[in-house]
Amino acid sequence: MIIVLLGYMGCGKSTVGQRLAKKLDFNFLDLDEFVEQKQQATISELFDSKGEIFFRNIEAQAVKQLCNESDSLVLALGGGTPCYADTMQFLVNHPNVKTVYLHLSIKNLSDRLIHEKAKRPLIANLNKEDIPEFIGKHLFERAFFYNQAELTIHTDNLAIEEILARIQTELL
Repeated sequence: MIIVLLGYMGCGKSTVGQRLAKKLDFNFLDLDEFVEQKQQATISELFDSKGEIFFRNIEAQAVKQLCNESDSLVLALGGGTPCYADTMQFLVNHPNVKTVYLHLSIKNLSDRLIHEKAKRPLIANLNKEDIPEFIGKHLFERAFFYNQAELTIHTDNLAIEEILARIQTELL
């Protein structure tokens, strides 16, 4: 089984994914790190040098490869990954994949991301005051894809252990 964590950047996919994988004795993979290693460039460098469309196509190919070649894996997607190249449709229809949307409020996402602006190409050039509105618009655009996940967990005010317990109870 492959458990795919999706949601907006900063919602905790990598943190939850690492803990979940350890608990289940699965492998863990962060898609951004996988793409960076394969491309030998950071996500920011790929966005700057080759553009977002190139990056999204590479991401989609990587998801398909990993899901078709792996088992016992927890995969943390990038925030936009499910929204491009029919990736969400592929995940939902894959017989070995379970999808989990980690939903976090705009306020909590903003509070987290303000401190990570430099590492986040989509918000790197935004003023601090503009981040909540940007996130809100993005969440509205991405909701169609995120809401197709098999399980949605509203993570505001939940400890990681509570999130892990919900995933285990509802998916396994």
